Amino acid sequence: MKYNSKTGKEDNLFRYIIKTFFPFWPLFLVLIVVCILAAWGYLKYATPIYEASASIMIKDEEKGVDDSKIMESINPFDSKKIVENEIEVLKSRDLMKSVVRDLNLYAPIYEDTGIKTISAYTSSPIRVIVQDPNRISISADEPEKHFFKYNANDEKVVFSGKEYSLNEWFEFSAGQTIMFVKNDNVNKNASDPLFFYLLNPKMISSELIDELDISTSNKLSSVVNLTIRDAVPERAENILNRLILEYNRKIIKDQNELAASTMTFIDERIENVEADLDELEYKIEEYKSNQGVVDLSEQGRLYLQDIGENDKQISELELQLAVLNNVENYVISKGSAGGMVPSTLGISDPILSQLIEKLYNLEVEYERLKKTTAENNPVLTSISNQISKIRPSILENVKSQRQNLQSRLANLNSNNRRFNSTLRNIPGKERTLLEINRRKTIKNNLFSYLLQKREEAALANVPTNENSAMIDKAEASIDPVSPKPLFTYLIAILLAVGIGTGYVKGKEVLSGKVLYRSDIEEYTSIPVIAEIFYSKNSKGKRFTKPQDFVLIEQFRQLGARLGLYRRDIENKRILVTSGISGEGKSFVSSNLAFSLAQTGKKVVLVDMDFRKHKTSDLFNLSGSKGIIGLLKGEVTYDEIIHPSEVNSNLFVIATGAKGDDYTEILLNGKLEFLMDSLSDDFEYVVIDAAPVNILAEVNLIAEFSEKTLLIIRHGHTSKESLKRLDESAGLQSLKNVSIVFNGLKNRGMIKTDYGYGYDLKHRMASYAKQ
Repeated sequence: MKYNSKTGKEDNLFRYIIKTFFPFWPLFLVLIVVCILAAWGYLKYATPIYEASASIMIKDEEKGVDDSKIMESINPFDSKKIVENEIEVLKSRDLMKSVVRDLNLYAPIYEDTGIKTISAYTSSPIRVIVQDPNRISISADEPEKHFFKYNANDEKVVFSGKEYSLNEWFEFSAGQTIMFVKNDNVNKNASDPLFFYLLNPKMISSELIDELDISTSNKLSSVVNLTIRDAVPERAENILNRLILEYNRKIIKDQNELAASTMTFIDERIENVEADLDELEYKIEEYKSNQGVVDLSEQGRLYLQDIGENDKQISELELQLAVLNNVENYVISKGSAGGMVPSTLGISDPILSQLIEKLYNLEVEYERLKKTTAENNPVLTSISNQISKIRPSILENVKSQRQNLQSRLANLNSNNRRFNSTLRNIPGKERTLLEINRRKTIKNNLFSYLLQKREEAALANVPTNENSAMIDKAEASIDPVSPKPLFTYLIAILLAVGIGTGYVKGKEVLSGKVLYRSDIEEYTSIPVIAEIFYSKNSKGKRFTKPQDFVLIEQFRQLGARLGLYRRDIENKRILVTSGISGEGKSFVSSNLAFSLAQTGKKVVLVDMDFRKHKTSDLFNLSGSKGIIGLLKGEVTYDEIIHPSEVNSNLFVIATGAKGDDYTEILLNGKLEFLMDSLSDDFEYVVIDAAPVNILAEVNLIAEFSEKTLLIIRHGHTSKESLKRLDESAGLQSLKNVSIVFNGLKNRGMIKTDYGYGYDLKHRMASYAKQ
């Protein structure tokens, strides 16, 4: 029966955990207490972090959010937005830098408590404004602390030994100009000294972008959720609200720039048409005065009506051709850089309008990404390729429309020539006046058309036209989101358990020593015949009669398993050896000999470890006559046999005098005489020999033994030596080898059954008490 199989082989996982770690519960308890105290200290001094959130709705046509038809009809410059693109705009550095400048976040103020610094965003009576924050130097070193005091009675700030009034600029170090103003966010009084840093807005904006999280509720939603974490909830709310405000300002600014560009084009056209009208009216007045023309004939009126309609169409076609020329010149002259696209007023083709709008959006996206990414960035390259592909499409569309318009214009001109031929039949004065009025009518129609488009552009330039709708203003959480006490204490406990588990398992794995019987069975085919528990008496200088019932019973079981209690026993000589020194072979051999003597049998214990002679020392026989003297012929057989004081049936033979070459002494032929004599005079001969892997003389002694006990000590014998045991040349000469697993100890810090799997000791001890 195996009493100490590895606990990892237990069928029940819970039992495995209990057997493995319960012996170390004091260690786990101490680690848990220490980690909980550390967590408490962390929670006490850590800066709490709050989370603020806000929600806006982006006008995304693809996701069902759009302006009303009325607003769309009066706003020809409203480009459709894509939520994903607008999220990138909200995360842009330019917007965040504007937020940093507007909220003066580049000059944060703190309270110095002595242990840590806390933000004074809501406790400082003043704020610091820098005239040109972009000039603040960027350094990887700790920024300089600038301490100050505020005199509330005089409303002055004491800084660098001088007093400064509020709302007044003054020169600061490094060429900076700063000003102190009242803090609108103050809601409590500072109790510790105040100081401020000066940080470049680039550094602050980068940190805020990292903390900012923007996402949509789901793939089909155009609602964008913005969240940010900060040590000051009021500051987090202000950052989000200001970011949304700056985003809307940017959208309005872009729309206004587009509308302004269009209105400039229209105004230029109106000025030209108005000048032409003035000139035509003057010609009519002059002609009527000189020629005395008062009215046109009915035929002339009808002709004027027909020719006017025809010329109106020609005028519209010429206007459309002019617009197409502007579009073509814009597409040809522009690179991949963005800019204001020309107006497409008068062009009814929706495909061209969509292509120009798409080109504009791509150029804006290209300019935005170009500021934040490298030129060879795949996204930037992809957008550049799209721009390069869309330009030929626009040019091809313009070419197709121009050909169509020119064809229509040719037809109208052909009609005009036909009308002019008819006009020759009309009297010259009437014809001349009719021609002038026709031109005036064309200009009047064009003038009215341009005025209408200018009003539409003006309506599109309304400043309240925003690209997003506010759903929820920024609001910070009431309780901190970090650190969370429950989570922190849980992490502390898990850390304590992890450290304890790592210590317990690491100590066993990294020791490299034999700790389990299964280790022996894994690395060698030699059977394990017995397991001996660790005894405090094993380190004594003198052998004493064992008092431990468990130890006595274990050596009785060892003798029984060796078959030494059988009446027909013939193998009387037992050799006890080990692989290395210190594995307890002298302890095992002396206790085995004593256990056999307790049965009333005559037993002799022979110490043949000539160099250490531990057995001779245990029985106080150092320097006594022994085997070496007998083998040298200096003493007789009877002189070397010494009775023991612990049992009348136990006799001991010491090593005797020291020799020069023990191997030569053992080969002189007298060893066989000694062993035969001992076998005749004693019922059991127990031989304590030197380690088998160290000295060759053990092989000479093994010839005269019938059984061999190889001692392996728990926590002492290395696994590497155990792996090479079967291949050991010295082991091949030993007879009937069995392994004794010696020195088994309890695991952990308490006495419990949950040791290295050795529950037998406690069961035996309980039985002995009963």
